[in-house]
Amino acid sequence: MIWQTNVPLSGYTSYRVGGRAEFLALPKTIGELESVLERGMGLPLTYLGAGSNLLVSDQGIDGLVIGTKNLRGVTFDETTGRVTVAAGEPLPKLAWRAAQRGWSGLEWAVGIPGTVGGMAVMNAGAQGGCSADCVLEVEVFCPIGGLKRLRVEELGYSYRSSLLQGSNQIVTQVILQLLPGQDKNLIREKTRQNYHQRHSTQPYHLPSCGSVFRNPLERSAGWLIDRCGLKGFRIGQAQVSELHANFILNLGGAKAAEIYKLIETIKFQVLEKWSIILEPEVKMIGDFS
Repeated sequence: MIWQTNVPLSGYTSYRVGGRAEFLALPKTIGELESVLERGMGLPLTYLGAGSNLLVSDQGIDGLVIGTKNLRGVTFDETTGRVTVAAGEPLPKLAWRAAQRGWSGLEWAVGIPGTVGGMAVMNAGAQGGCSADCVLEVEVFCPIGGLKRLRVEELGYSYRSSLLQGSNQIVTQVILQLLPGQDKNLIREKTRQNYHQRHSTQPYHLPSCGSVFRNPLERSAGWLIDRCGLKGFRIGQAQVSELHANFILNLGGAKAAEIYKLIETIKFQVLEKWSIILEPEVKMIGDFS
């Protein structure tokens, strides 16, 4: 069933929090996506990938939530080095597949939870690499206008940002330009090292959204939060990680409101101590008032 009503979104976000969606659709094909949009015409629309960079209000979301995680498929073109990937493909899995082939260009992405579509929208990055380095084109579906392709120059990429954010365009497919024919052992080893480095310095044992704040120019967000003495600080069941201060963890049964209050507390403390305004990287949806 691709259309459901009154669905708890806690099962669709990496934070494991969030109220109910009035309607939730998880299309597997472009045809199903088109049908869903036609059926939901007139409803407020919210788009959802893997939910790994998202905080959904306890009040839930009115209207139609469309999840793209069931859009799957990967094609490697040996001649051009291009990889055509459906938006719902898990990014770490794709990075491993490229490494096994000896294709370079996604070694940085192996530890990033989320989908390829989310990567393209957020200009995700790690280990010195980012989406803008390898994205060639993005296919999007517009509620009015249907499918169209956008070249990387049209995406307005900047640090953890793109023109796709906040738009009404749904990413359906991403075309990447990688470098095939590299030394498989070297690519695999670099990918393994990136994976272990990320997992040894960042907490993945409890639900989180990954990095909560963008890094300002002056210092990393984690460094600023740590120097405010906030590691381990908690509100209810939401806690600043003791391993990496730019992570907020759900210790079990946290409410979205507790995570939101902790985010606001961190912003206030950093502003008071450093006169720096931290900008959340996590996307917040719904009513937090």
